[in-house]
Parts: sequence; C-alpha cells; structure tokens
Amino acid sequence: MKNWEKNIRKVVPYVPGEQPKKARMIKLNTNENPYPPAPGVAETLKCIDTDKLRLYPDPVVGDLVQAIADFYQVGSNQVFVGVGSDDVLAMIFMTFFNSDKPILFPDITYSFYDVWADMLRIPYEKVPLDEQFRIQSKDYARPNGGVIFPNPNAPTGELMELAQIEDIIKANPDVIVVVDEAYIDFGGMSALPLVEKYDNVIVVQTFSKSRSMAGSRIGYAISSPALIRYLNDVKYSFNSYTMDSITIALGTAAIRDRAYFEETRDKIIKTREWTKEQLAELGFVFGDSKSNFIFAMHPKVSGEKLFEVLKEQDIYVRHFSKPARINEYLRITIGTDEQMQELIDFLRSYLSA
Repeated sequence: MKNWEKNIRKVVPYVPGEQPKKARMIKLNTNENPYPPAPGVAETLKCIDTDKLRLYPDPVVGDLVQAIADFYQVGSNQVFVGVGSDDVLAMIFMTFFNSDKPILFPDITYSFYDVWADMLRIPYEKVPLDEQFRIQSKDYARPNGGVIFPNPNAPTGELMELAQIEDIIKANPDVIVVVDEAYIDFGGMSALPLVEKYDNVIVVQTFSKSRSMAGSRIGYAISSPALIRYLNDVKYSFNSYTMDSITIALGTAAIRDRAYFEETRDKIIKTREWTKEQLAELGFVFGDSKSNFIFAMHPKVSGEKLFEVLKEQDIYVRHFSKPARINEYLRITIGTDEQMQELIDFLRSYLSA
C-alpha cells in the first residue's frame, strides 16, 4: 500500500435497485410510483424560462418550503428540503449524530443507514426486529447517541403505531429521534403531531414515492425551528445551492395538487390489497404491508429462484441476499392493476407447473 492510500476514506457503498433499460418490462424493484406526477408538473415544465437557468437557484428554496409548510400546516421555519430524502438524512447524520455513544436503528431496515454511519465514523448498533419483522419500542430504551427508523419499515413494510413511536421518543429525551416516513402516505398515521409535542423529533418524507417524482429528487424534513436552523447551518457549510430552480418549480406544483395526490395514492392502496389477496391464494407468506410494496416469500420456492425466473420474463422485483433472515423474501413494488395482474398470472402458471 502506498502512503497516500492510508488516508483514503474507504466504505462499502449503498447498492441501489437495478435500473434496466428495456422497451417492455414490468419494473417492480425500486418502489417507484406507476402513475405520472400531478398534471401541474407537466404544465409548469412547459413554462420554464430557460434564460433563468444562467442564474443561481434560490438557496433557501422559498417557494417549495412554503408550499410544503402550507400542505402540512406548519411554519416555513419548520421545513428543510434536500435533493431527495437521502440528502436530507445524510445532513441529519452529519448534524446530529456526533456522540461517542452509538446511534440505534433496526437490523433489517433501509441499508443506507449503516453506509452513512460508516462513512462519517459514527458508532452504531443494529437493533434486531422481532420474529414478525416488527420494531419493538422497548428495545430502544437504552443509552445511545440518536435513534432512526423508517415507518413503515423498509424492506418489510411493517407499520408502527403512533403510540409505539411516542414510547421511543419518551425513552430518549436527550438525543434526536428521526422518523423516516418515505412510505407513510400509503397507510399509516404520520408522526408529525409529535413534532409539536417534543423538541427532539425530526420527521423525514419524500416526493419520490407518493408524489411520483423519484426522478426529480426532492426530500424534506419537518421539525422544530431550532433543529431546522442547525440543519441549514450544515447545508450552507456544504453546498448553498443544493436544489436546482426547475426542481423547485416542479415540486411546488406537485404538492399543491392535493386531489391528484390522494387519487393516485388510493389507487395504489387498492391495488396493494388486491395483490395481497392473490399472493395469499398462491401460498405466499407476508406481513400486512402499509407501504407501496409487499415483502413476501413462498415456502416452496427460494427467493433467489423466483427473482431469477421473474427476471427472465422481464418482471423486475428486489431480492436481498443479506441478512440471512430475509434471503428468501422478495420486495414487490405495487404497479398498475395491469402490471400486477401480469405478475400474478405468471406466478400462478409457474407455481402450478
């Protein structure tokens, strides 16, 4: 090893879902929304003044911050935005997780958490889920440097009730508790009311799932004004212009259309429940997902085998080989009714062969 190599920060990176480029496929592997963004997004895009692209975007992202604040009826000083919720979460890790004590998060969860912790040299402990892949609030009542978990959890889709989340917050008054709500719109109650009740809570959401804008990269946090100020201090020390002007305009248009958001969300929920019924008839085992995906396994066919045979049919789902507890499971994103029907038809034919 050369001397300069000793100073390289080496990490095992996060591995995103496969992004195949095929004309005809059923893509159910990255939890994208099967429906287009709100109609106002397309209209806004048509009216973009490209001459303004020579100017820097608004560093405080004022229009979008205000639109998010209006939607959730909070103060604009309670909203922080970033380039996808990954950017927001990374800023949270840098800002708040600086204790010598380990931060806590589930052992089966969003696999970016340990990547950030390793990269930033933050000590951490993975807290095991129970046998039903559920978070137990009592397991987080111990000394730590911060707590983070998704609700619903990913990749399991299991939802914690608000009272359980509050138990975790009550047990951790001296650290920051982050509730990562990328999937909350598909069936759960948000922890946002707890932001007003406790000054150490941050709720993170995204436009990527329920607002059909994964390609635009918009995430946001809602918290107390004090915590938002700390986040902005770190953001402006890192990059003052994190979001481009086109994305700001499109995101503002998207969140203002509540009716379209509710319509497409309800479609996905209805399709998810139908898919659960069909998978159960085929012998699959899964929890009661409240997200836009189902985490399922079949007791007679390995997860890896099912993943491969589906891929041969240009049906893409997600398979996780690690940890061992979940290597028989597939995470199946909810697509359109037609896409899910095609998936079920193939599985029925394959399993009966």
